[in-house]
Amino acid sequence: MAKVIRVLVVDDHQVVRRGLRTFLEIQDDIEVVGEAADGPAAVACAEELRPDVVLMDVKMPGGDGIEALRRLRELDNPARVLVVTSFAEQRTVVPALRAGAAGYVQKDIDPDALAGAIRSVHAGHVLLEPEIAAALLVQESQGGGTRAGALTERETEVLGLIARGRSNREIARALVLSEKTVKTHVSNILMKLDLADRTQAALWAVRHGLSD
Repeated sequence: MAKVIRVLVVDDHQVVRRGLRTFLEIQDDIEVVGEAADGPAAVACAEELRPDVVLMDVKMPGGDGIEALRRLRELDNPARVLVVTSFAEQRTVVPALRAGAAGYVQKDIDPDALAGAIRSVHAGHVLLEPEIAAALLVQESQGGGTRAGALTERETEVLGLIARGRSNREIARALVLSEKTVKTHVSNILMKLDLADRTQAALWAVRHGLSD
């Protein structure tokens, strides 16, 4: 039997939270374990409930989703965050991805597609709409270029797992390393390739054939 995906819904509008919960609760493999109305509440709930996936709005008056994403990353919370937003502008989405989001969808997404997106993010995939991926690849190409040879064999392994959406904890388990060692490898990868964050590293790896 497939594992039930535990979801936390974060949005400042109660009607949106209720609508998402109503739809998701009819899915056999998805369970809504909690709701939050702003960023700080989202972080507190994610720490307490330890959901598998967080559906996160970006713009919320009580504290925005991007700051919540940064805080969850600082806490090394394992939840995968899928941004569900009305704001598709690059200036909004790119910071969210850089802050640690596993992907984003717009609020007018088809309900079945949303369920599929949750399953995809939970499975470790990164969801990027084509225009956002293209913008990040342009930024990456201006930096990381052709320096694959600068990476050690272990750093290349770590980079491949980053591209598959694995957290530092998951990489540590897969390679039988400590999380501290993995963090060091990640820092070295970003420095050697002149990349800003894990999202750019993942795109770099895909572009250079280190991941499917």
